[in-house]
Amino acid sequence: MTSSLLDTVLDLSVLGGYTNLGYGIRSRGWSPLPRMDGKVVLITGATSGLGLAAADGFARLGATIWLAVRNRERGEAARARILEHLGEADIHLERCDLSGLESVCRFAARFAAQAPRLDVLVHNAGVLAQERESSVDGIELTLATNVIGPFLLTQMLIPVLERSAPSRVINVSSGRMYTQKLRVDDLQSEQGEFDGPTVYARTKRAEVVLTELWAERLAGTGVTVHAMHPGWADTPGVRSSLPRFYRVTRPLLRSPDQGADTILWLGAAAEPGDRPGGFWHDRRRRPTHLLPKTRETEAERRRLWAECLALTSTNPS
Repeated sequence: MTSSLLDTVLDLSVLGGYTNLGYGIRSRGWSPLPRMDGKVVLITGATSGLGLAAADGFARLGATIWLAVRNRERGEAARARILEHLGEADIHLERCDLSGLESVCRFAARFAAQAPRLDVLVHNAGVLAQERESSVDGIELTLATNVIGPFLLTQMLIPVLERSAPSRVINVSSGRMYTQKLRVDDLQSEQGEFDGPTVYARTKRAEVVLTELWAERLAGTGVTVHAMHPGWADTPGVRSSLPRFYRVTRPLLRSPDQGADTILWLGAAAEPGDRPGGFWHDRRRRPTHLLPKTRETEAERRRLWAECLALTSTNPS
């Protein structure tokens, strides 16, 4: 196990902590994850990259897997890849476009009717749009996919999560969120020039804030909510959305399996179940702010929650 001092130095260096170098150092001595036979894991955005690696990992641990995918053909290919490795696994496939509220509602209803339980919900689906686009509901696309859709899906599946407690919700964020402040005054990025990576980072900041707010609201229910970031991983999203970054850092990028390790740990290990609301990287809890300018007020946090409720046309609980 890496010492706390070395681990902190790696994290603050970014290059040492986020790359495959940091993973190689930190992962020495990690314990194997426990089996998850009889448990149900739902993963969004599971057709490639981190989502596919997480699905494969949970299946290896014996869990029943539900893949929520936007494209059924790609979903079938992902399921085939997992079965090719394992030979046999219980994998279900359902279509769900996180950017569309109706699609989320329909999927949640189907899942609740068909699945006997839900032990782990992984919000991994995400988008980094280079230009401002609107979802079918008129919501800025990055916000709709990364924040509003997952918020609605979590809310609709809370009864199943509570019935299955102890259960967990895992929000896959990004280290980029450290660079941005929560912008509830411009949640849909209508002011100024649209910059895709900046907007993406803001949504990842919002995910972390919502993680903490969900943890507060679900305290005592047996549902534990966490956020994590995978470091710099070699995924199709990075290659297509950040080509220059990918070319420069490619030798240091983590494999999808390495990036997804903390997702698996948060879903399977005992420790995270006792410490809700955390932001994790490489199996350790991390600070949510590195710069004073990124800190949000309590009023901004509550306004984010209210805006999410308004955009999903739901009523406060």
